[in-house]
Amino acid sequence: YGDTTDAGWFFEMLKTGEDISDIRDTLIYGPAFQGGEALDPLAVVAAMPDSAEICGCNGVCKGTIVQAIHDGATDLGAIKAVTKASASCGNCTGLVEQVLASTLGDEFQVPAPSGICGCTDHSHEDIRRVIKSQALKSIPAVMQEMGWKTSCGCHICRPALNYYMIAEWPLEYADDLQSRFVNERNHANIQKDGTYSVVPRMWGGITTPQELRAIADAAEKYNVPTIHVTGGQRIDLLGIQREDLPAMWADLNNAGLVSGHAYSKGLRTVKTCVGSDHCRFGTQDSTGLGIKLEKILWGSWTPHKVKLAVSGCPRNCAEATCKDLGVICVDSGYQVSVAGAAGMELKETEALATVATEQEVIDLAVAFIQLYRESANYLDRPYKWVAKVGMDWVISQVVEDAENRAALCERFEISQSVYRKDPWAEQAKPEYRPRKWAALADLTLEAAE
Repeated sequence: YGDTTDAGWFFEMLKTGEDISDIRDTLIYGPAFQGGEALDPLAVVAAMPDSAEICGCNGVCKGTIVQAIHDGATDLGAIKAVTKASASCGNCTGLVEQVLASTLGDEFQVPAPSGICGCTDHSHEDIRRVIKSQALKSIPAVMQEMGWKTSCGCHICRPALNYYMIAEWPLEYADDLQSRFVNERNHANIQKDGTYSVVPRMWGGITTPQELRAIADAAEKYNVPTIHVTGGQRIDLLGIQREDLPAMWADLNNAGLVSGHAYSKGLRTVKTCVGSDHCRFGTQDSTGLGIKLEKILWGSWTPHKVKLAVSGCPRNCAEATCKDLGVICVDSGYQVSVAGAAGMELKETEALATVATEQEVIDLAVAFIQLYRESANYLDRPYKWVAKVGMDWVISQVVEDAENRAALCERFEISQSVYRKDPWAEQAKPEYRPRKWAALADLTLEAAE
């Protein structure tokens, strides 16, 4: 954890085995301070070797970006399109722009503030504010009111608009499936070979022999080639044909299993340890609390995926301190923390509150999730959102203001009255199957004579 700004520089020296004898005293301060005083950041970037990694997500080195610039990619958008640098998490955007500036010199133009996509000049914040203030309740209404440059939007703005409508008007706006990504439309994750994965929900990581038999039966019936136990304490069935999805869902539904939403921008999992039920170190019923949280939060749509964990003691076997919301059980109650990360970035959670009862944990969790739903930009994970708004503000809204906390919980329940349901059960209905899930005709076959 901590500041990883100079990680690429340190890693490059490790890879090359560079002699650091002359800079040992100032090494800890990073490349900008070598020589005893701060250097021009562009000079630091210019001095990087071509092999220095700029974008860790996509493995793009400086030399690749410089070559793309020489080939005509002279702005950030072009660099993203050609090299994929800065096209994933975005944390390297500043560094990519520094490479552009150091390579182009005076020809480099500082990018002007831009909209959420090429269809509009408006920011996420502008759009959310207008949707609420003008009571706009359809995507076309937003586009017309805010002067969209295209007639129907694009793959960037439509999912964002669809989410903002769901969050603001849950009782009035009908979810537009055509404005969702393919995984959310099909309620399963598409794999690189075109097949899908199915992940049934296991509340708090708990299952039964009957559920396991149903999963095994489905795996055999539909010739599932790979069965994988996930890090979220669930079972992933991989390699399923699209046309088999509704029938498999129906079979799993019959055993009481519902969608794990492993494909969604919403609640994924609530990971737990066995807690005081079995563990001699457990201080509270972490499994029971995790199940309660999952059953309250499941089905909710959020700006990005959300993962929780509840550990029964400070040994933290459920890894609660790197989740979007984590709970550590202690003898006196529960330590609630938020805004962790354990993916392309590593970040420890920040303390939200310490409380005495399960109900207080649940209220804090629901209020935090609803505040995130109402104020975060689409595709911002909770840790990025908290970094923007500040932890002090989050605490003031969720912990210190009891009236606001209750209002957040109430609004969350209103939304859940619509979305706390199993999409598999609906999509598995016989009337859906011929229309949506039937295999396409094989047009490569020769016509019958």
